[in-house]
Amino acid sequence: MSYSSYPSYEPPVVPGGGFASWDTPTAAWVTAPARATVTPPRSGGHLLDVRDLRIEFSSRDGVARVVNGVSFHVDPGETLAILGESGSGKSVTAQAVMGILDTPPAVVRGGQVLFAGEDLLTVAPERRRQVRGQEIAMVFQDALSALNPVFPVGWQITEALRSRRGINKADARRRAVELMDMVQIPAASQRVDDYPHQFSGGMRQRVMIAMALAMRPKVLIADEPTTALDVTVQAQIMDLLATLRAELEMALILITHDLGVVADVADRITVMYAGRVVEQADVHTLYAAPAHPYTRGLLASVPRLDHRGHGLHSIAGTPPNPAAVPDGCPFHPRCPYAQQMCRMTEPPLMRIGRMDRTSACHFPPEALDARIA
Repeated sequence: MSYSSYPSYEPPVVPGGGFASWDTPTAAWVTAPARATVTPPRSGGHLLDVRDLRIEFSSRDGVARVVNGVSFHVDPGETLAILGESGSGKSVTAQAVMGILDTPPAVVRGGQVLFAGEDLLTVAPERRRQVRGQEIAMVFQDALSALNPVFPVGWQITEALRSRRGINKADARRRAVELMDMVQIPAASQRVDDYPHQFSGGMRQRVMIAMALAMRPKVLIADEPTTALDVTVQAQIMDLLATLRAELEMALILITHDLGVVADVADRITVMYAGRVVEQADVHTLYAAPAHPYTRGLLASVPRLDHRGHGLHSIAGTPPNPAAVPDGCPFHPRCPYAQQMCRMTEPPLMRIGRMDRTSACHFPPEALDARIA
């Protein structure tokens, strides 16, 4: 794929000839690039459809808008990766979908969480409980903290089955062994009575996945499932999730800050920054031609074997405080492309050209860099 695929863009020429790149200083721009022809994103009937979700936290420092107008969707058999630095609102969004936010201090100020057309934000608490764990399940970030240290893993895996479906002790134990086998825990029948501390980090994460799959959910949310695991185990967990998604035909939402982890697993990617969605695209399009400077910075930060001997790239600055997000584009203090418009006006999330791709940037990188990817 090449940037020339977007003929409506007219990339500017910097003084002295040639086109600008990621490292070109903002002062080099002499004229603003032409905007692409865009239309608002479409919405349709999806298995899980989050629309304009807004969540605030109240504190002594004021109101923090942690999630500000987030929208995404996922369908059966599809993997959606939600990417962004710590503090971008990824996990809070997932907790709102699950209905496990602490309220207060969290307050959902608006939006919809549509599951099979039913808004989970407005249903009765009993209905929300039926959906949670049974229809939509979640794998939490820290398996050691999420697991109860005083109960065997087999008991914890089948707790939901016993309480919701009333299966007896023998059937529960048999199902626990089946689920442990499904997530590839060796010698499952011998380890079903072991406690969490007797498992390695990777095996505990597999136990968490087995717990989430016990009720055969239609949507599985995995929040940083490879945190604190070594690279080899990370790959094993990602392969396992991809295999289970295909075998069970469920939708998978993968929350992470590591683009390298999701490259071979995700179908589509949603990039979040400062509680907002800044880019959405299929995985091939996003990796080949990122349409937001923040996405481009994240990709440049991934170590590459063909860049041996070169220093690692990093995005200057830090994410903003959710209680004090700057005016205009929230990324403009860290963006090498920032113009006066970026400091004054927040860019809407708009569709770019004919591609099924959206970006919240006044000047997408394709307009600023005409080099072939």
